[in-house]
Amino acid sequence: MMRAGAARTLCLLAALAALPVRADAPATSLMPKPRPATATVAEVAEVMATPPQPEPLVPLATLRAGLRPRPRPAALAQPAALAQSAPQPEALLPLATMQSSMRPRPRPENLGQLPAPEVELAAAPMPDPMPESRSSKRKRKKAQGGAICGDPDIIGEKLAPISSKVQGCGVEEPIRVTAVAGIRLSQPATINCQTAVALHRWIEGGLRPAMRGRKVVELQIAASYICRPRNNVKGNKISEHGRGNAIDIAGFTFSDGSSWTVLNDYNAQIRRAHKAACGIFGTTLGPGSDGFHENHLHFDTAHYSYGAYCR
Repeated sequence: MMRAGAARTLCLLAALAALPVRADAPATSLMPKPRPATATVAEVAEVMATPPQPEPLVPLATLRAGLRPRPRPAALAQPAALAQSAPQPEALLPLATMQSSMRPRPRPENLGQLPAPEVELAAAPMPDPMPESRSSKRKRKKAQGGAICGDPDIIGEKLAPISSKVQGCGVEEPIRVTAVAGIRLSQPATINCQTAVALHRWIEGGLRPAMRGRKVVELQIAASYICRPRNNVKGNKISEHGRGNAIDIAGFTFSDGSSWTVLNDYNAQIRRAHKAACGIFGTTLGPGSDGFHENHLHFDTAHYSYGAYCR
């Protein structure tokens, strides 16, 4: 039995010896390093018993010398020297030199020989008038008077009733008109509202279209209310002027300053305006009608059973 056990042990050792080695042995020992030696209690007590030595004192002069600033570099010291130097006065120019430099340059010799530019004022076109704003229109109406006859375009004022000793003359509700539809009257016209409204209709529907773009700014009024017989002939019936129903227009002034008169400029435009008044007014008379209206247009609001009387 002992031999068999020994044989097995030998076989096991031989098998182990035949196996390959898997790891190398460490180069150093794995044991921890020993703790460094510590001071003994006696050495610590000796250190504690030794008093601390004071630091050596630095002389006061040395400290003061160390606190002083370093000297400024020579490059920075130069501007200070320049600043301390007194400013030098500027050189004065001679009076004759200054007076000669202040004199104007001589005029060119041929300046007086150059022809002056010719400006043709008459050829310059007149600028179109700017459209009237609402504010300026209100100011104009306020200056001329308030709106009357229930029409904001008829400007003027109401008057007291006009009576007369002459039978047939007088106006129950007279007004004094200064402008109609933005066109001023050369003199205030004393008429009634019926005639003023008819005048407004004629300006808008007859006068302005007849003038074909020429802007009328003023009507030259020859007559309005006046108590007299027709055509100022004694014995005739009372004229419509004596009732506030009539207005006479002698001419027209335009926005460019020019004007036409019925007497001297009874042209196609005035003829169209004259013709357009027929029906708006009950009576329209002008050049060629009866010899009494060669220098003005007579408009009145008389009513006739046969209709308007237009000549």
